[in-house]
Amino acid sequence: MDVVEVVPTFEQYAFTFGGVAPLRRIAPGTALRLWSDDAFCGALRSTKDLASEKVDLRFVNPQTGPFYVEGAEPGDALALHFVAVEPARDWGASAAIPFFGGLTSTDRVATLQDPLPDTTWIYELDRARNTVTFAAQHSDLRIDLPVEPMLGTVGVAPPGGEVRSSLVPERFGGNMDTPQMRAGTTCFLGVNVEGALFSIGDGHYRQGEGEACGTAVEGAMTTTLIVELIKGAAPAWPRLEDDTHWMTVGSSRPLEDAWRIAQVELVRWFGQLYGLHAMDAYQLLSQITQAPIANVVDANYSAVVKARKSLLPRATAYGGLHDELRSRAASLL
Repeated sequence: MDVVEVVPTFEQYAFTFGGVAPLRRIAPGTALRLWSDDAFCGALRSTKDLASEKVDLRFVNPQTGPFYVEGAEPGDALALHFVAVEPARDWGASAAIPFFGGLTSTDRVATLQDPLPDTTWIYELDRARNTVTFAAQHSDLRIDLPVEPMLGTVGVAPPGGEVRSSLVPERFGGNMDTPQMRAGTTCFLGVNVEGALFSIGDGHYRQGEGEACGTAVEGAMTTTLIVELIKGAAPAWPRLEDDTHWMTVGSSRPLEDAWRIAQVELVRWFGQLYGLHAMDAYQLLSQITQAPIANVVDANYSAVVKARKSLLPRATAYGGLHDELRSRAASLL
């Protein structure tokens, strides 16, 4: 299988979902290898670089894309299978940004509190050991952590001509910030506009569930993926499948509404997968699901609800497309 490689220039970055002309047209079945910059556009390179001085919040989470998928129409499902997600630099950056994050005052969680100190941490990547090193800034501690690459942003253009910041997660995907968006995962998104206009970015070398301080180990990434199209099968909210779990993602505020959205979407999916009445799916999922928090820092919060396949009879989604894409992916590794 041939692979189309795309390395955008800064002028080609997209900072929104919707409202951007396609970077390239592709056919379903195309394999892409995409370079994406880190969330800060490479502005934080040392601990002396502070977000308040170096980062323009109008231009964060640069997207590689959007890509126009030939034949994609509203009501279809776009399938993106992530073959490989690989660090493209030897360092990543994380930051505590004033009035941004899960444990500080923000414009939406307003308190009479001074901002937390503007602080940058640089994580050096050891490719041989596949680790990144946490080095404390105000204490004396260094810890090597395993690299667990993921993508913070995967999305399509929203419906109705909307243009949304690449900081926002919603039903179109976007800045979901879930560690489940990694190599071996297939993401199913509902198409809202002709061509789907999907993009990816916001690579993380690792991230804890919740992304508590507002930033992960942010790093440039090289992502290999396969794009497919399923006619007339759009999910209402993003669905994820890997070899071990069925998963759905909800994004909203407050966090419990994000969780409710993901629960309802998984109830709907189980109706399709197993022919279950909604009440039976509701009961079954109440006993088997896990609900990792994806983020509690973005414009909307995101929650994942996941069900382990090994607890369930075998089922296939979208004609067994995930398994087929896994097989195709083997030829690209």
